[in-house]
Amino acid sequence: MVSLKDNNSFKKLKTAQGQVKTIPLTTPVDQEFLLSLKVGDVVKISGTVYTGRDAAHKNMTEALAKGEKLPMDIEGQIIYYVGPAPAKHGAVIGSCGPTTAFRMDPYTPQLLEAGLKVMIGKGPRSPYVVEAMKKHGAIYLAAVGGAAATISKSVKKAEIIAYEELGPEAIYKFEVQDLVCFVAVDAYGNDLYEEGRAKYSLEN
Repeated sequence: MVSLKDNNSFKKLKTAQGQVKTIPLTTPVDQEFLLSLKVGDVVKISGTVYTGRDAAHKNMTEALAKGEKLPMDIEGQIIYYVGPAPAKHGAVIGSCGPTTAFRMDPYTPQLLEAGLKVMIGKGPRSPYVVEAMKKHGAIYLAAVGGAAATISKSVKKAEIIAYEELGPEAIYKFEVQDLVCFVAVDAYGNDLYEEGRAKYSLEN
């Protein structure tokens, strides 16, 4: 198993295992397909991906608490924790590297309850979030940190669909092709970060 603790994880995986075998993932996500994925799998996403950071997540959970509709239907969908940079001339979007996921943890169980199935970010999740993922059959993917410019090339279309007043933290609708991520937490609660800590702990 390859650790995700640094920004060279994908390069290390290729070095250790040769050509990486990737599993195609399209949206909306099929539940049976999600259940087939295991921690450590490498997926290549094509289709719709929504963005959102903590400010947008706060707005969405407040809307749910009031019984209001969300700006988009998140049933079977993916949210990428990112605040993209403005697009340069001729580009679809600017650099869009992953945000640290724990910032979204306070809001995640409510969104999973509403049907969210896949999240993309970097860094570990809180135990209560992992439990909520197990309950709802959701997964957490780790994007490769430090590869923001490369990730942006996977984005073929981008438009703001909600909370424009939040600037880069507005919710975007991306259409992506071959966005590569790792399964960091699978639908059974297996956690690559916890496995890595256990494997490399000085106490072992």
